[in-house]
Amino acid sequence: MSRKKGQTYSAEQKTKIILELLKEEQTIAGLATKYKITSQSIAKWKKQFLENASLAFEPAKEVEEFKNKLNTKDVEIEALQKQLGKSIMEKEWLAKKLESSVSLNKRKILIESGLKISITKQCELLTISRATHYYKPVPLSENNLKIMHAIDEIATDNSEYGYRFIHQQLLENGYGIGKDRVLKYMQFMGIQAIYPRKRTLTSLGNPEHKIYKYLLKPYWTRTGRTKQVYVPTPNEVWSGDITYIRINGGFMYLAAVIDWHSKAILAYKISNSMDTTLATDVLKEALAKYPKPKIFNTDQGTQYTSHEHTQVLKDNDIQISMNGRGRSIDNIFIERFFRTLKHGNIYISDYQSIKELKEGVKAYMHKYNFKRFHSSIGYQKPMNYYLEFIESVG
Repeated sequence: MSRKKGQTYSAEQKTKIILELLKEEQTIAGLATKYKITSQSIAKWKKQFLENASLAFEPAKEVEEFKNKLNTKDVEIEALQKQLGKSIMEKEWLAKKLESSVSLNKRKILIESGLKISITKQCELLTISRATHYYKPVPLSENNLKIMHAIDEIATDNSEYGYRFIHQQLLENGYGIGKDRVLKYMQFMGIQAIYPRKRTLTSLGNPEHKIYKYLLKPYWTRTGRTKQVYVPTPNEVWSGDITYIRINGGFMYLAAVIDWHSKAILAYKISNSMDTTLATDVLKEALAKYPKPKIFNTDQGTQYTSHEHTQVLKDNDIQISMNGRGRSIDNIFIERFFRTLKHGNIYISDYQSIKELKEGVKAYMHKYNFKRFHSSIGYQKPMNYYLEFIESVG
């Protein structure tokens, strides 16, 4: 499918793409290449789709909201007419076009060629920059994916590396890339260095989301000159996180929930989207299978600070704990598990498809939980140890 200059996507086309995405049979990168759009656009469409899915069962509500939007637009149009003093032709054109929506994507669709009003004037009236209007998304190339896979390997082996050190290692490995691009890829992949900094409660990602305090400081104990984390029993503290998982020709994301004491993986999910739905689904699955913990700890990513995720914890009366900004070490156990997973399975398997990836990870999770010894629990097996404890306390 080749994209023509100025091509836009209808609601039906967007729906088709998102339904393909939700099947979890293709990566976002694969769909982006197939439809000549960016991964970010697909992620945005998915969020809009899920947020408005309930309207399919409440058409009356949708009509009412639409009418409210029309009324709001009438007021805005009136204010624009008085403020800008435009001609009657511009006023009528703006009133007609602004009745339906105000989102950026929809405003871009309203721009038409061949009118007496120039493209520049339309962009101005619709509050869209010309650069945004003429922007053509570039799908991830094979070289981009190679660089992202290389970043993942370097970060996994050198968890303390920030983007500057990763950039230097990439240069040494023969990749021609700038520091800013490395930082951009790391942010897209959800990778950050693991090292202690002074804790702050500054929000990451979405300033409207509440950031909760880190509640696990009392669990850090000092042995000699080193600090270690000790949680006395299973099901006292759980934590969740998301990591980048590579496959041939693309990548996926894996979210997991771990019990801090036993190191058992209580739930996990592989998805082509790193979003709130992924984080929340895994949490709900763990709570459906096992008794709730006292504390649930995560980083400050928007997937975990979102209303949807924190509300599940509140509804189950679970205390919410979040890492200090830039302190992935505060969630060290699940970070260590991700490293074990990648070295013990992902890197050596070279999965060729999403189906192979899911089957392979499923087999590895069973091995990790039920067959692999863990030194921190006296060389017992994580899930066996966890389940025995749950049974013992009734």
